[in-house]
Amino acid sequence: MNSNDIAEFLSDNPHFFEEHAELLGKIKLTSPLLGRAISLQERQMEVVREKHRVLELRLYELMRLGLENDGITSKFQNWTRSLLLARNDVELPHVLTQGLQDIFAVPYATLRLWQVAEDFSHTWFAQTVGDDVHLFAKGLNAPFCGKNQEFEAAKWIDAEQAIASVAMLPLRLAPDSATFGLLVLGSPDPARFTKEMATDFLAKIADTSSAALSCLIN
Repeated sequence: MNSNDIAEFLSDNPHFFEEHAELLGKIKLTSPLLGRAISLQERQMEVVREKHRVLELRLYELMRLGLENDGITSKFQNWTRSLLLARNDVELPHVLTQGLQDIFAVPYATLRLWQVAEDFSHTWFAQTVGDDVHLFAKGLNAPFCGKNQEFEAAKWIDAEQAIASVAMLPLRLAPDSATFGLLVLGSPDPARFTKEMATDFLAKIADTSSAALSCLIN
């Protein structure tokens, strides 16, 4: 019999060691933890302890993620509340970008809107942007994150330090509707916004921002 035959036999006869209990004390296995031969019962205990340790680590990770999500939810609620408390429409862009900086610890945030109503055409957020920005924003199906490659939109940020990484969020009311603006987050840290990072939460920020700022659009 080869090892496969023995394994198949033991699988087909689960009560074999109950009928031959004296064999359990004779079987010796090498322990990867202790580095010596141990009995089958000791090896089984090692396996159980290892499974228990893995489950504890998994539980700890789930608890950590839960606490992080609670923190993000609380911040998002505070930011949304600040938008609802804005006293007039023209304050919204400042409240929105300043809230992202203060509440989410984003180093820099700014935005530009196009096709704004006549009453807001003189404002900082309605300044003219290039055709490249319009095309770039229109082509974004999700927030862009990555290195600042001398983007025109990154130059909207008035920063003392060079902007190394950016997140650019298209503003639109529905996936198939026209883009009416671009929200830009910037950081001197090249690792703050990377192309590998998930953008689900940034998409929620873009969606909420679009809804809040739609009152400024003609």
